[in-house]
Amino acid sequence: MKPIVGVSGYVMTKVSNNLLNFDMNIVPKELTDALKKAGVTPIVLPLSKAEEAKEYIDQIDALVLAGGEDVDPLLFYEEPHPKIGEIEPERDDFELALIEEAWKQKKPIFGICRGLQLLNVASKGTLYQDVSSYEKLEVNHIQKTPWKHATHSILIEENSWLSEALGTEQVVNSYHHQAIKDIGDAFRPVAWSKDGLIEAIESIDRNQKVMAVQWHPELLVKTIPETMKVFKQFVDLINIK
Repeated sequence: MKPIVGVSGYVMTKVSNNLLNFDMNIVPKELTDALKKAGVTPIVLPLSKAEEAKEYIDQIDALVLAGGEDVDPLLFYEEPHPKIGEIEPERDDFELALIEEAWKQKKPIFGICRGLQLLNVASKGTLYQDVSSYEKLEVNHIQKTPWKHATHSILIEENSWLSEALGTEQVVNSYHHQAIKDIGDAFRPVAWSKDGLIEAIESIDRNQKVMAVQWHPELLVKTIPETMKVFKQFVDLINIK
């Protein structure tokens, strides 16, 4: 039986032709397609109350945190930067509860973009609320070309799960204006852009099997097929007992 992977959903409001608004729980199709191709069965976890997180985690083998809105800076005790984007406190609360419960149950977690940032905050780390605050900024981290194209390179720590998948250098897409500032105490950085921003993290405790990337590998699968190795690496972590 294939592992069941819960993908945290988020709410998007749609305006129908008759101008009725309704909310949808969604995740990117490219993400669920990549997970299925890697050998798991993905299911969408609808945005819910924090107290319901345990019920969801009990029923899955691993958790994936998708991209999305900015992380609320109040979670790491900062006032909002003038360039802060849209936040969704209910999503923050639910996903933080999912992270806490998955951590307790030692179920693997894979974070993408916002997912990396929220994992870091959950572990007492902080964020640059906008990369313009980063003193050594030299790389464009908010690409204007389509997301299916890679736009900058990263260096990967040799002794890491990520390097087992991609080696020590890779090109990635980039669409984020928040980034890790102070690393959370449960993680270590394992990849960096050429200007030094952290592009991937992994749990220090290897029994926790948590990895996260700052880019969107699900959107590169068709143009850079080797990107699938990231998802297969995560599935390998799920299958290790």
